[in-house]
Amino acid sequence: MTTLAARTIAALRAEHEVLASAAADFSPDQLKGPSGCSDWTAAQVFSHLGSGAEITLATFRAGVGEAEAPGPGFNESVWDRWNAMSPEEQAGRAIESDEKLVAALEAVAPERHAEIAVNPGWLPQPIPLASFAATRLSEVAHHSWDIRVATDPAAALTDGAAELLAEHLSGGLSFYLGFITKTEHVREPAVIDIAGTPYRIVLDDRPRLSVEPSAATATFTGPLEAALRLLVGRLGPEHTPAGVEVTGNIGLDQLRVIFPGF
Repeated sequence: MTTLAARTIAALRAEHEVLASAAADFSPDQLKGPSGCSDWTAAQVFSHLGSGAEITLATFRAGVGEAEAPGPGFNESVWDRWNAMSPEEQAGRAIESDEKLVAALEAVAPERHAEIAVNPGWLPQPIPLASFAATRLSEVAHHSWDIRVATDPAAALTDGAAELLAEHLSGGLSFYLGFITKTEHVREPAVIDIAGTPYRIVLDDRPRLSVEPSAATATFTGPLEAALRLLVGRLGPEHTPAGVEVTGNIGLDQLRVIFPGF
């Protein structure tokens, strides 16, 4: 039986191929142009992914005992080095950096998947390898979208990434929405059924994506990938597929405020 960690690492490989293809298609002018991140150019998103892969790899190697833990100032030194690169270097090196991370995760023997736990650096304790890989999958899938949407306004998350991210967010990463939800904008509790899926967006004192049976107060109609982009602030009106709507005790515009993204 394929483990959740193995499926997540396979999804990271697939996302790497998508990212590499996108990098190959970008012209120098497009790299310097806007991305789906309002404050970053496409090259800066590549830089963020490349530096993130480098930091994640160092964290992973330390977590499994293959290297010393990065010392104070390590992240900042990595960011400074990447920020100093040209746009073309940022894009090219990002693919190389991501390849190293994915290859390192692929090299873990499947029988070790269940025993490995790694702290990504921003949690109070280590998390299982599957969840650790999923934090990177969330980062690369959404920022890959930021890059691709620069030249394709109809870009979407890949089906494989969307399905796995939903599985993780309703499981081992159920705490994740608590970090990115602006609960002060929640006027009343809501349970938003994502039509056609087993998932519900729950907005109460513990925001989460859930598969627990509960009475829905609203319905999100549209692709699962669009619902996931909503949760990370990437479902603005200009990037919302036709037919997407939210009906019930909460509306799409309010949800966009509750989930402003990163």
